Amino acid sequence: MRDMNKKNRNGLTEKEFLDRYVPGDYERPSNTVDMLLFTVDDVPIEGKDPNKALKILLIKRGDHPYMGCWAVPGGFVNINEGLSSACYRELKEETNVENVYFEQLKTFGDDVNRDPRMRVISVAYMALADKLSITPKAGDDADDAKWFTVKKRFISSKGFGIDKIDTYNILLTSDDGETKIGYLVTEKFEKNGVVTIKVPSYRLLEWSKEELAFDHIEEIDCALERLKNKIEYTPIAFSRLPKYFTLREAQKVFEAILNLEKPLTRANFRRKIKKMVVETEKEKITSGRPATCYTFNEDWQHTFLDE
Repeated sequence: MRDMNKKNRNGLTEKEFLDRYVPGDYERPSNTVDMLLFTVDDVPIEGKDPNKALKILLIKRGDHPYMGCWAVPGGFVNINEGLSSACYRELKEETNVENVYFEQLKTFGDDVNRDPRMRVISVAYMALADKLSITPKAGDDADDAKWFTVKKRFISSKGFGIDKIDTYNILLTSDDGETKIGYLVTEKFEKNGVVTIKVPSYRLLEWSKEELAFDHIEEIDCALERLKNKIEYTPIAFSRLPKYFTLREAQKVFEAILNLEKPLTRANFRRKIKKMVVETEKEKITSGRPATCYTFNEDWQHTFLDE
């Protein structure tokens, strides 16, 4: 049990220690929060039911550093402010978006020079929200706010084990088609004790006339991997479907979140989610034909037997 009267090696009680403590005597980093807000949106196809695409909300920075570059919304945490409170405040100030549930993604700070102003540690948050309920509008120090389709595409793989090197492209295209950003991702593998860890690096593609601010490409890459993992053990994909949906509609949402280049086979997909859905008597007309509707199985819980 805590004993506030216990003395330390210098003979001070906790109160005496705190009375003499001067925070300004120690160097300390600044803290920021970043918000990665994703959605799944329709991609119209003439004469057919729409496909789905994963999108992320980015803002255009209106001040130095990285003025004019696209970035994940975010900002500094006030001294008397909680992290989650700062998250929602900054999102509201920069994009006019609120009432979105976020979860912590990761803390970024291994690169001590990630912000040219000072030593900054960022806590990144992420959410998968309904685009129809969000009308972004630039504010505060943001000049613009746009939705970007985000795709991670496999390029090549060579080597084995810790000598393995995988390469990908991460491509971001704004809804109006005016802004396109591309990065080459190189994933190497290193031994960390008994564990092999993935170490990515990022390089702007030569054709890309725009770049992302700070290390936000790393944040986006990390969030894409988290989404792919969460779709396996949580019902997150069903949050982007209506209460009643066809299996084809569900498959398109899964494929968008998984960032797949080729569609899943229908049989494998249906086998994978059969415990997650319940068949109903409702039908929906898709591609000119009636299709059975399903709903999410509220009793479903992930087990390793599902894998």
